[in-house]
Amino acid sequence: MRSRFFPYGIYFNIILFLLVVTLSGLGIHVFRDILLRNARTTGMTLASNYAAEERSNLVVYETLLSFGTTSIDTRLMQGDSRYMMTWMKIFFDRVQTILGENVVSPYIILDGAVVDMKGHVREVFSPVEPTEQDWYARAVESPGKTIFTDVYKDPATGMPVVTVARKCLRSNAVLVFDLFPYNFKFHITPQHKNRRHAFFVCDGNGTLLYKNTVFSYQDVKLQAYVSLLLQKIRNGDFASHTSYVIGLDGNRRSVYYSKMSNGWYTIVTVPHEEILKEADLLLWLFVLSTGIFLIVLLVHSWRYIRANRLMERVNETVRVLGDSYYALYRVNFTRETYETIKPSEVVQQKLPQTGPYSALLQVIVDVIEPDAREEYAHNFSCESIRSLVSRRVRDFGGDFRRRFGEEYRWVSIRVLFDEKLTPEEVVLCFREVEQEKQQQLQERKLLQDSLESARRNEKAKQAFFSNMSHDMRTPINAITGLSELAERFLDDKEKVRDYLAKIGYSSRQLKSLIDDILNMSRMEQGRMSMNNRVMDLRECLRDCLETYKVQADAEHKILKIDLNMEQTQVLGDPVRIVQLLNNLLSNAFKFTAEHGEISVSVSRAGESEDKDTVKYRIVVSDTGTGISKDFLPHIFEPYTREVRFSAKNVAGTGLGMSITKNLVEQMNGEITVESELCRGTTFTIVLPFALAGMDSSQDAEAKPVDEHPELLQGKRILLVEDNMVNMELAAEMLAVQGMEVSQAWNGKEAVQAFADSEPFYFDAVLMDMQMPEMDGCEATRAIRALDRPDARSVLIIAVTANAFAEDIAATTAAGMDMHVAKPIDFKKLFQILQTSFAGRH
Repeated sequence: MRSRFFPYGIYFNIILFLLVVTLSGLGIHVFRDILLRNARTTGMTLASNYAAEERSNLVVYETLLSFGTTSIDTRLMQGDSRYMMTWMKIFFDRVQTILGENVVSPYIILDGAVVDMKGHVREVFSPVEPTEQDWYARAVESPGKTIFTDVYKDPATGMPVVTVARKCLRSNAVLVFDLFPYNFKFHITPQHKNRRHAFFVCDGNGTLLYKNTVFSYQDVKLQAYVSLLLQKIRNGDFASHTSYVIGLDGNRRSVYYSKMSNGWYTIVTVPHEEILKEADLLLWLFVLSTGIFLIVLLVHSWRYIRANRLMERVNETVRVLGDSYYALYRVNFTRETYETIKPSEVVQQKLPQTGPYSALLQVIVDVIEPDAREEYAHNFSCESIRSLVSRRVRDFGGDFRRRFGEEYRWVSIRVLFDEKLTPEEVVLCFREVEQEKQQQLQERKLLQDSLESARRNEKAKQAFFSNMSHDMRTPINAITGLSELAERFLDDKEKVRDYLAKIGYSSRQLKSLIDDILNMSRMEQGRMSMNNRVMDLRECLRDCLETYKVQADAEHKILKIDLNMEQTQVLGDPVRIVQLLNNLLSNAFKFTAEHGEISVSVSRAGESEDKDTVKYRIVVSDTGTGISKDFLPHIFEPYTREVRFSAKNVAGTGLGMSITKNLVEQMNGEITVESELCRGTTFTIVLPFALAGMDSSQDAEAKPVDEHPELLQGKRILLVEDNMVNMELAAEMLAVQGMEVSQAWNGKEAVQAFADSEPFYFDAVLMDMQMPEMDGCEATRAIRALDRPDARSVLIIAVTANAFAEDIAATTAAGMDMHVAKPIDFKKLFQILQTSFAGRH
């Protein structure tokens, strides 16, 4: 029996909630344990790597000792004692040269006598003889083996010292290096990127030899901390992956360590919050989801109580919506039957409530206008409906004129599919749209009249901007989508690198389109100018198609590509070719449903009469909704769109195909189209190209020049920019090339920074144009007017978004040497700097 206040489903939700809380808590605990285990494995490996790296740093001392003891044995065995002192002085001088002045204090103990680096024999080495030291006994006991000591206080000088000694194999001589810790040179490269990690090197007694930490503490405090760490290491306190120590910053830290062969230790400490930040995030998400679940549970209970009352209101609403259609039928396309939901008058008179769909189709066809009956019978047949459903087209139909008594009026006929219905069923609905259609036809006539007027009165400039508006959408869409993908896969460097490359390509494509705005003077009678140059046609097409692979994956569509090309080095405009392909592919994707197929093939279009030219056929086809026979002849007319058959809610201006045909004609090419409703569309373009020689001057200009990057190393650049993002980007790109960057945020700061610098300190000034306080031209004139030897010769380059001809003239008049437009092509900028610096040497 159901509870009076709560349905059984709510009790089930409560039990499920408690179970989820328990399992999630256990899962978070296990997850934290796994993170700590993995961190210990990584940390111990890191400490071992540091130990190995430090060991390699100490090999230089062993190598010098080995060489020295071998040389001593050789000279003593040969009786060459006359030159022994001379050799010793030479050897000690070389040690100082290799290791640096005052880094070590070398000497030899020969038959109990101490010989210093100047060749002087000391009979007394007060207050304690070296031969009485523990390390001497260890060296004598192990001839040919290098002995390292921990840090100890030298009896003679009272200074901390580390002794490295090695006894000769064949003579009673011991070669000794006394190392002073404050002169130690460690060459350890940190393998961690997080600055909160800490790294220490200490000897076997815990004396701190090296530290790498962002925290600033007194040496006494750090020494005590490292001594504590070493004591706990020896006590086994850090043997477990869950063990930790409270660091000097007051946070829990995991400790990882490695003991070197000479008894020294490398120690790495990592904050727990860094290791467990993913688990902490998971915990917060769990708390948040738990709260959401409780809210959902309460809302669900409240909604359940109201459900019965709302159900009736929903049914009433559905009936009202149903009144918008004068006829509704459910069609089972598998059994090819129909069920009447709301019959039209003619169907009610001639057909039963259910029956074969062919009978319903025939009754409807009989009242459709005669010239559209064949189209209707084909497009609303069971075969066509099955094809639409297989391609997940959820809303398909068109407008027809249907006989009502003695007159024909417009009706909208739609096939609606939803997986919530029985999988093999669709809804066929009919709605009268006479008034809407008449209004639509009137609006279309007004649009056509307006278009004709615009064609007569509009100049080429307006046509250019209309085309550019259409063509900019594709690269902007690629940049937006790929940026979102890059944010999702930040940990996958290869994917991010690929997305960034594609974003860069789309950005360059967008920049090329914007550049056309700057070249309006080249437009003649509405024709866009062509910028032919040497290009690799295969690479151009492949780069363009890369962005559509991402779109196909995201929209669950199939993209097939076949580039069958041999002679690909041609003269052409890559921007216009990409523009052609974008127009065709954007429409193919737009009118192709989920799981549909789009294919692109490129092949040679027969043999050319001229051996210096080649023709390529570009075919773009899809399995989309297709184009009706009536509309096909108008496909290349501007502002025209298919209205009878289409997938619903497809956006577009109707300019794309007109732009495409215009571009093809400017390239002396041909374009044709074939299409069939519900089966797809195929566009075929044939373009002629002049073959390009590999050694042509144009080809040489097309290749990037970056042969002397060393010319940029160490150059001092004054970067003037008032936009924070642009400043950060430019400064980082210049620094990557090895240049030193000084920043100024307006023209006034730039003039002051240049005036305060030493003469010839700055090698170049990169000057923005529009800035507060003082603009770029005014700042340039002020710099050129300074009374100093480099004021007139320093290289000043305008780097600005003002890229029209009058802007270039203004910067030249102000005294600037060159002009680079934004967005900055940094490769081009670096080439300009290299060329300028090379010419000034």
